[in-house]
Amino acid sequence: MLNILAAILTGLIVGILARFFYPGAVDMGLLQTILLGIAGSLVAGLVTHRGAPGFHSAGFFASILGGMVLIFIGTVLF
Repeated sequence: MLNILAAILTGLIVGILARFFYPGAVDMGLLQTILLGIAGSLVAGLVTHRGAPGFHSAGFFASILGGMVLIFIGTVLF
């Protein structure tokens, strides 16, 4: 249960930061922002594939970049 809450909270923080650093307006609700952050973390995890448990600041920044990449892909495709 705590893992799910941690994923939601981390997804919210990463999603907000990805939207903040992305140039231009990003029109998303709270749930979409959380899902963006979680998906950005998954994308960053697949790209970096470190496999080390715990919090790492480099992984956190990679998650924000992953979220920004997903915003870019979403704006290009839709």
